[in-house]
Amino acid sequence: MASVDHWRLRCRAGMVALYGTAGVLHMAVPAPFVAITPSWVPDAPQMILLTGLCEIAGAIGLLIPALRKYAGIALALYAVLVFPANIKHALDSLTAPEVAPWQWLYHAVRLPLQPVVVWLAVFAGGVVTWPLRCNRPRRQAGG
Repeated sequence: MASVDHWRLRCRAGMVALYGTAGVLHMAVPAPFVAITPSWVPDAPQMILLTGLCEIAGAIGLLIPALRKYAGIALALYAVLVFPANIKHALDSLTAPEVAPWQWLYHAVRLPLQPVVVWLAVFAGGVVTWPLRCNRPRRQAGG
């Protein structure tokens, strides 16, 4: 089995690719993201631009050792904060008149995986190791 550091490097590369791509898409093609933004969010186009910048900054931060932990925490918080938009997207698309079968599958998988995305961000940032390695000292027998 690969070491924790090896898995962390793989997860970091994946998170950099995921958040970097998402950030560029938020800025280059904002309309789909504006459409899923809940109505209570003020100035949705500006918010989408800001979230794109945050995603790109987080991805870059994961690449810089001195910023890695902060970036991991920030991306985890970001994943929590955008979850209402994920829920709205699911509800909007699942109640649309014509829903492709893949949309049901996408949301059925995507929504429950949000906690995994949160964990991946803090794991990739080096904030947590659990459950891959437990750092608690072992008890010695007979004492």
